[in-house]
Amino acid sequence: MINQLFEKLSEYAQVEAIALGGSRSGENYDEKSDYDVYVYITAPIGEESRRALLADYCQYMEIGNHYWEYEDNCVLNNGIDIDILYRNLDEFCDGVARVVEGFEANNGYTTCMWHNLLTCKIVCDKHGRLQNAKERFSVPYPEELRKNIIKRNTALLYGAMPAYSLQVKKANVRNDRVSVVHRTAAFLESYFDVIFALNKQTHPGEKRLMALCRNNCTTLPEHFEENLNRLFDDMLTQSDNLTEDLNTIISELKAVLLRERL
Repeated sequence: MINQLFEKLSEYAQVEAIALGGSRSGENYDEKSDYDVYVYITAPIGEESRRALLADYCQYMEIGNHYWEYEDNCVLNNGIDIDILYRNLDEFCDGVARVVEGFEANNGYTTCMWHNLLTCKIVCDKHGRLQNAKERFSVPYPEELRKNIIKRNTALLYGAMPAYSLQVKKANVRNDRVSVVHRTAAFLESYFDVIFALNKQTHPGEKRLMALCRNNCTTLPEHFEENLNRLFDDMLTQSDNLTEDLNTIISELKAVLLRERL
C-alpha cells in the first residue's frame, strides 16, 4: 500500500523527490512504526488534489497543517500514522548549507536538518537532485561549526545574562511552574545541541536523546543520565532543587569542555 502511495505521489509533475525519514529510513522499526515522508516539490500541489489521492489510502486525514513544516497528517487504512511533509528542495538545501558550509549555529537542534538529509532513505529522485544533495553534504563535521554551536549554546545555558539556568532560577522563585518547565525545556535543547556537537554527531531530533547519546557519543559529562534523571524527578516533586540540579549539569559539562579544550 505504501509503495503504491509513493508511486501516485511521484506522478505529480511538481514532485522532484520522495524520501523516508525517522525509524523507517533505517533498520530499527517494526510494522507499527509511523511513516515520516518528505516530498520535495518545485511548486505547490493543490490541497484538494492531495485529499483525493490520500483518501484511497487513509482512514483519517488532516490536509495542509502548518504548525511546523507544511504537511498532511494522516492515518493509513492499516492504522499506522503517516506524516507527509512538503519541501522546496532548493530552500531546504540552502538551510543545510548555512549550517554545514556557513557554520551557522542555532538555539538548539542546529544540525537536525543535516541529519535528516544524511539519514533519509530516497524512494524517488527524478533528476538525482536529492542524491546530489546527500553527496554534497556528506562531509566531515566542520570544526568551526562545532565551535560555533558550543559557543552559542553554552552562552544560553550559563554564560549570558538571559541564560536559561538563570531564567529557571527566577521562575522558581516566583513559583511560576509553567515558566520553569518552558525554560527547562529550552535549557535541554541547547544542552543536547552542545553534547552532539562535542561528539561531532548530527542532531537526530527530539526523541530518545539520552539513549542515543549513551549509544553514539563517546564523550559525555560525568553522571550524564543520573544528573538528568534527578532534574526530571525534582521538576515534579522538589522544585527548590532545580537550580542546584542545573548547576551540577553545567559544572559537569564545563569539566568535559575544559578537558576537550573547547
